[in-house]
Order: sequence, then structure tokens, then C-alpha cells
Amino acid sequence: MYSLLDPSRFVVFITGATSGFGAAAARRYVAAGAKVIATGRREDRLLALRDELGHDKCHIIPLDVRDRAAVEAAIAAIPAPFDAINIVLANAGLALGLQPAAETDLDDWETMIDTNIKGLVYTVRLLLPGLIARGGGHVVTLGSVAGEFAYPGGSVYAASKAFVKHFALNLRSDLQGKNVRVTDIEPGLTETEFSVVRFKGDEDKAGNVYAGTKAMTAEDIAESIFWATSLPSHVNVNKIQLMATTQAIGPFAIHREG
Repeated sequence: MYSLLDPSRFVVFITGATSGFGAAAARRYVAAGAKVIATGRREDRLLALRDELGHDKCHIIPLDVRDRAAVEAAIAAIPAPFDAINIVLANAGLALGLQPAAETDLDDWETMIDTNIKGLVYTVRLLLPGLIARGGGHVVTLGSVAGEFAYPGGSVYAASKAFVKHFALNLRSDLQGKNVRVTDIEPGLTETEFSVVRFKGDEDKAGNVYAGTKAMTAEDIAESIFWATSLPSHVNVNKIQLMATTQAIGPFAIHREG
């Protein structure tokens, strides 16, 4: 019998739950009967999310994943029954700027490295022992099509997502025999706050990214995450790469003299 996992047994730790994929995933899991631990830097949004989803279903932790000590302390202090985590959604991440590499702000590069790479590894490394001790679970990382396909101005953002992809694949190797699954979710064009953050609050510039398109939504990505984690425990989806139907991989750029 092909039996899906029971989502009412899920306890999901989500980073970056204050908007976008993280918030949509929290709603999707709770709608299916799961419990979630929602973390993020914007406490007001976390409080609103908890009020929406219910205190018995949503535990919140104001948290900046770049702060290793804070991540350690937060995980150590999670109360029962929320401490029985069996799904980790390492979602926190961002892009900053689209300038050519020689013109970019090094502070932006550092922020992306600290969030997209260091915040990810802190989260996963500190939660993995608990998953293993409890008999298994699922780690979901948030990559991007940018981790596979280069584009002008992508530089460190794209490189950080390539790291995410290979980190997830290597986790699969390290976790053989531990009953812990790993899936990398790699979205393309999705209309969230992503571009507003990338362009540092310039909503006109952010809006131009999606003008004339039918982009994916945060709910589309959350549904893919939910699907991968709900499959029978003997099935591991290594990665899901999604693009809006209106988006495709373009031709190689060729610079011509004269």
C-alpha cells in the first residue's frame, strides 16, 4: 500500500517565516494539522502569524539566523510538544543588489553569505542530531534556479544558492542509514518580497521584475514543499526545480567587438 505520511504528526521548524515561502509553508502545514515553529527577525509579523494560526499550533521565536549563539539558544529553549521536530525548512535567505561584481557593495555580499550560507548551516547542523535521535525526519533547503543558471548581477547570490544545492546533496550522503531525507527546493520567478528586498525597498523597480508575467506565488512553492515531505518515508525527492511557465532559460550572452 502506498501510504502518505500523516501531516498531523509533523512538527516543522521554519526559518524566515515572516513572509514569502516561510509564511506560506507555515500556513500550509498548520492547515493540514501540523505544528510549526516559526522563526524570523520581524517579531510583529511572527506575533500576527501566531494569532492567525493559533498558539497551540504555532510557536514563534524572534531569531536572526546569522547569530550562531542565538540559534543555539533558541533551539535549546523550544518547549514541548514543539521540541519534537521532524521537519526542518531552512528557508531564510535573500538577494541584495544586481550590480556587476566590480561595482557591488561588499556589505551586501557579506550579508548574503552570512544569511544564505552560514545561517543555513547553523540551522541544519544544530537540528540534525535531534532528527536522528528521534528516528528520522526531513531537511528542506531553499535553493534557487540561480544556483544552476548564471545571470548578470547574480554573483554572490547565485553562488550562495549553488552552495545550498551541493550542501543538500552532500547531506544525503552523510545521512545514509539515519532515516533523514533531504530535499532542495529551487524556485524561479516568484512574486514575493524577494525583489523589494533585493532593491532595498524600491517597489517600482521590484514591480518591473514581474510586470507582464504570471509569476509563481509563495503558495505554489509551499505546496511543493508540503508534497515532498508528505511522500512515504522510503521516497526521497533530491530536488524540485520550478519555474513560471512564462520564464525559461535564455541563450548564452556573447560580447562582440565593434
